[in-house]
Amino acid sequence: MNRIPSHFEEINMIGKLADLKESHYHQSLVLSSLIQVLIDKGLITAQELQLKSQELDAALTPNPIHPIS
Repeated sequence: MNRIPSHFEEINMIGKLADLKESHYHQSLVLSSLIQVLIDKGLITAQELQLKSQELDAALTPNPIHPIS
């Protein structure tokens, strides 16, 4: 059944989207901080991180657009 969402439902959806964006920002900030600390302590290098990211992307993507070179 197609029904037009009420204004309240639209406002609720916009609020949920704003909450998701804020959560995503905070998660990205924590992840970036953690990565930087690991690099600063010499536990990983930026190159190792990039290589691992490419490996995981290739493994998790059925048809990789950017194959590992």
